[in-house]
Order: sequence, then structure tokens, then C-alpha cells
Amino acid sequence: MANLSYLELLAPYPPGWGGVLLAGAASTLAISFGAYLTGMALGLMGAWGKLKGGRISALLLDGYTTGIRAIPELILIIGLYYAGTDGLNRLLAGLGLPPVEVNGFIAAVAVLGIVQGAYMTEVFRGAILAVPTGQIEAAAAFGMRPSLRFRRVILPAMIPNALPGLANLWMSVTKDSALIAVLGYQELALATRIAAGNTKHYFLFFLAAAAIYLVISLLSTRLFNLLERRARRGQPLPH
Repeated sequence: MANLSYLELLAPYPPGWGGVLLAGAASTLAISFGAYLTGMALGLMGAWGKLKGGRISALLLDGYTTGIRAIPELILIIGLYYAGTDGLNRLLAGLGLPPVEVNGFIAAVAVLGIVQGAYMTEVFRGAILAVPTGQIEAAAAFGMRPSLRFRRVILPAMIPNALPGLANLWMSVTKDSALIAVLGYQELALATRIAAGNTKHYFLFFLAAAAIYLVISLLSTRLFNLLERRARRGQPLPH
């Protein structure tokens, strides 16, 4: 490895480690996308429960969002993974079933999705509250069922308000996915450590990983800007 140039070390085929980094980047995107969709589903249900649910559901959701946002992500990831796996195996043991080993990818998506869900709950709640009450009341006056009102009136009106927060959360989950390395699942951060440890070119590979994260962020920013322009067509864009 000592005789290889930087370009050879970053080549996408052996003895280069570029292919390992790219595979790690693909895993990072897959984990982030899965967790983002999971968090979005949890966030929509959580926001609706906070606004339209009863007192008990509101208290439970307040505890969920407050607890998740108060505890550092690394502690949450480790705690949820090991506690969740232990709880699942205890349940299976109680049912007389053999224990299971949780798939690393599924665990990563689930854990990050739960974390994302707490933040998305507040993003969606604020976006729903920003929808003019008159529009919702008019839809109710026309006899729309709650589900139809949400789909036809509330959802289209809340999306432009939610997009800036959703963009920030996507950026956050792509970075938080690096914490999954502590669980032993190989994404970009762990792939970088492996490549750097094997070649001893730490600066080179961590700089390459930073460049990959930067490209992901720049492309994501561009995509969310396009989505916001589309969602706000006919409206003045915020400055």
C-alpha cells in the first residue's frame, strides 16, 4: 500500500478502496432514505395525534418527542438497538420461540426512523397549525370527511411550510447515519475507518469521505429547492 499513489488508493477497484467508499455511501443513502420515510410516517401520525387526539395520547406523544430530542443521538441509537433487541428476544422467549439476530440494516433504519419521527412530529405539527383555519372550516362546511379534508386541503397547504424543516431533517439523518457504525453496520463512516486503518492514509480517506458527504448535501439542497419551488408555485418565495 505504501507504494500506491493517491489516485490508485482511491480507485474503485482493488487494490484501491474507492469501491468500498462508494458502497458505504450507497448504504448511507439507503439507511437515510429508509429512516426518513419511517420518520415521516411517525411524524404525520404524531402530529395528528397531538392536534386531534385525546389528552392521554397528547401526553404520551409529548413524552416521546421531548425524550428523543433531549437525549443525544448516539445514546439513543445504542440504547434503542440493544434494548429493542433484548426486548424482542425476551418476548419471543416468553412465546416459546427461539431468539433472533436483528438485521443491521433494519435495525439502523428503525432506530434512526424513531429519532427522526420525534423531530418530524414537531415539523408537521407546526406546518398544520400554519394552514389557515378558514380553509379547513370551509372544507368541513362542504361536508368533507376528516380524511378527505386532510388529503385535499390540509396536506397540500402544509407541504410548503414543512419543506424547509424536512430538508434540514434529511441533512441531519444523512449525518446521523454515521453513528450507526457503532453497531458494526458498514456505511460510509465505517468504510472510511476500514480503508484508512488498512492503508494508514487517514487524512486522504477521511477527506474523501467528507467530499462524498458534501456532494450528497449539495445535491440534496438542490433537490429540496426544486421541490419547494414546485410546492410554492403561484406563491411568492420566501427571501
